[in-house]
Amino acid sequence: MKKMILPTLLAGLIASASVMAAVPASLKEKGEITAAIVPNYPPMDFKDTSTNTLTGLDVDLGNALAERLGVKVTWQETAFEQMVSGLVTKRFDIILSGMTDTAERQKSVTFIDYFTSGPQLYTLTKNTELNQPEDLCGKKVGTSRRTTWPAEIAAWSKENCEAKGKPAIVVSGSEGSADARAQLRQGRLDAAMQGSETLPYLMSQEKDTYKPLGVAISKQFTGLGVSKSDPELAKAIAEAMQSMVDDGTYGKILKKWDLEHGAVSKIEMNQGK
Repeated sequence: MKKMILPTLLAGLIASASVMAAVPASLKEKGEITAAIVPNYPPMDFKDTSTNTLTGLDVDLGNALAERLGVKVTWQETAFEQMVSGLVTKRFDIILSGMTDTAERQKSVTFIDYFTSGPQLYTLTKNTELNQPEDLCGKKVGTSRRTTWPAEIAAWSKENCEAKGKPAIVVSGSEGSADARAQLRQGRLDAAMQGSETLPYLMSQEKDTYKPLGVAISKQFTGLGVSKSDPELAKAIAEAMQSMVDDGTYGKILKKWDLEHGAVSKIEMNQGK
């Protein structure tokens, strides 16, 4: 048994030393990494209501990542719209807040992709006439206007409703996913769109309230964002994240949040389209 444990331990130490060596000198000197977060997207990012502390998948990953890099993490809450600009102006070192890696965002941000999910249509369980995405043709569907999802719903509608002679989905942009859910419960929407990673959590918190319609309409990568002007940091983080995948740390964190379905086996950059 000892003969098996020692090589594994040695490999872990070598990997940690390699990650530490790749950390930029400026970050080592500062001793901390500042991470932008918007804690309103459970189970990715939210606040524990009993303690008012940050929690979620991204928080656990960020804390483990900082330890791997040999620095402490300082979480900075901000508005979603300010995350990319704050990264560019160096208010933050990284974005770690369930952000989708897209080609447009890659113009300013290097994404280290660590999770996969997709936009999921859903409605209220009491809407018994709605059971599949096609039932939404001609219906009103809401989703956060700050995401790519309004355009994705419109594209899906064009292919699956209008091309088949059915009325188009009426897309309604909301202030965020929580706002869309509120409008759905109020009867102002027929359905809404939510990330496939968050819907099971919501269904567990509000039992017998929501039901998914089909499966996610596309695949998306969630990425940790680093400024394009800081490739050295991006490389160090990618290596650290890969070491977390390899030694099982990453898998344990995903399992804690019942998000193993979105796991990646290899950490890569800028896979979003």
